[in-house]
Amino acid sequence: MNSLFLPTMIEFKLNGDFIPMIQLLKAAGLVPTGGEAQIVVSEGEVSYNGQVDYRKRLKVKRGDLVEFRGNKIMVI
Repeated sequence: MNSLFLPTMIEFKLNGDFIPMIQLLKAAGLVPTGGEAQIVVSEGEVSYNGQVDYRKRLKVKRGDLVEFRGNKIMVI
């Protein structure tokens, strides 16, 4: 299998107590706009700590794991 897509593990350093899910996806560079982030969350493309989550304003905190299109974001 020859694939150009390689999943990545991103460590996202959180400043503050939390970051809303849509802002995290944008800040991590996985979507170009907040609008696209809202769409992918509402379509169930994002997992939060192993479960599909549809909440756009979900407060993601340190220790949480977000997965999107093969990419993993560990919030530290």
